[in-house]
Amino acid sequence: MNEKQNSRIDEFRQFKRQIRGSKQHLIVGLDIAKRKHHAFFGDANGRTLLKGLIVENNAEGLRHLLSQVRFYMNREGFNQVVFGVEPTSVYHKPLAEHLIEKGYLVVYATNEAIKKNRSLLNGRWDKNDTKDSANVADLVSQGKCHYYDLPEIRLRDMRSLLLLRKRLKKQLHSCQIRIRNNLVAQYFPELDRFWKSAGSGNLAIAKSFLDPASIRRMSCEEFIAKLKTCRGGLRQERRLRDIWEAAEHCIGCRPGPAMQMEAELLVDTLQSLQAQLERIEQAIEELARGFEEYGYLKSIPGFGPYISAVTLAAIGDPHRFENRAQLIRLAGFDLSANRSGEKSNAAVPLISKKGKADLRYALYQAALVASSLTSQFQDYYSRLLEGRQREKGIRTKMLVKIATKMLVIAWTLMKRKESFDPAYMPA
Repeated sequence: MNEKQNSRIDEFRQFKRQIRGSKQHLIVGLDIAKRKHHAFFGDANGRTLLKGLIVENNAEGLRHLLSQVRFYMNREGFNQVVFGVEPTSVYHKPLAEHLIEKGYLVVYATNEAIKKNRSLLNGRWDKNDTKDSANVADLVSQGKCHYYDLPEIRLRDMRSLLLLRKRLKKQLHSCQIRIRNNLVAQYFPELDRFWKSAGSGNLAIAKSFLDPASIRRMSCEEFIAKLKTCRGGLRQERRLRDIWEAAEHCIGCRPGPAMQMEAELLVDTLQSLQAQLERIEQAIEELARGFEEYGYLKSIPGFGPYISAVTLAAIGDPHRFENRAQLIRLAGFDLSANRSGEKSNAAVPLISKKGKADLRYALYQAALVASSLTSQFQDYYSRLLEGRQREKGIRTKMLVKIATKMLVIAWTLMKRKESFDPAYMPA
């Protein structure tokens, strides 16, 4: 962690301790939008200094905002200013980075907190940009805000690539489903039972032989010769023979020229997405290898290149977390229950699922692999299940507990710069 980042974290923690009732802080709440932001100036005692200030999302707009900040700080005698933003899409990032680079303290209020606090401002639920900026400032004045993490460029690049990978995976899955549930189901429904994945063999059939009549025009040997790969053995040959026989009695709809065009375009799109995805995954791994912590994370059982990269990108600077409870909330593994009155004892705590879903899913997959294939986690999993095997859903709950344990181990290794040691597992 560099000195600048360390200084920002210390400044934020000090701000959280001092803000309530402070007479030294000017609070600027910003309602973020794509082209222009709305600003509200106030103090920590609920006093309004300026509202309805329009800040254009350009250099001139930022200069005007900072000139107003200097004016009110001099007029009111403030010696510190804090900017509170709401995380709307990516529109807050240029403004926040600009302010942080100039040495200002930037914090953010969560969308959920903003929504719940909105009706408390004046007892009404209506929403507008001026009120939202005041809402953000009100939350900041109470200390109900979070540290605005601005990681180094390498880490930001990795987060961007992981997000791009997620989007491409969705597109890939959508394309696969369209081929199987629309084209195959409509024109060659008998092929579905042989369709276990969007492999090269299935894609070749979908692109060139989705019309069963084109298969029937060839002998079985010719059909096998066209599609059999050098890696294919007797199992692939039997599968292709079964497909050829299924084509003889196909009940699919009669295809027209549009079917062939759609099949070719979808298969080409799918193959292009697969190539892009492979390229992105290589870039993520190359970028991750540049971090010293990446090697420590890969030493954890169940942590492969992707899960290690996701964990590294989510945690970032491990020293920004003061304790493991903050880290567990980051992934949404923290327990919560709806307890009230006589039903308090009956309420079953569940994980909140309020944090990073991608990190939570990756850690669960790591726990699933480690508890199945490695002795250290197999033993730990068995101890957790001992005497509770008949409880409903207990295996999933214990895997979530292992995933939480893995997250804490990963954080510890990143802080200490150590590789995994089986001694970290509880006896």
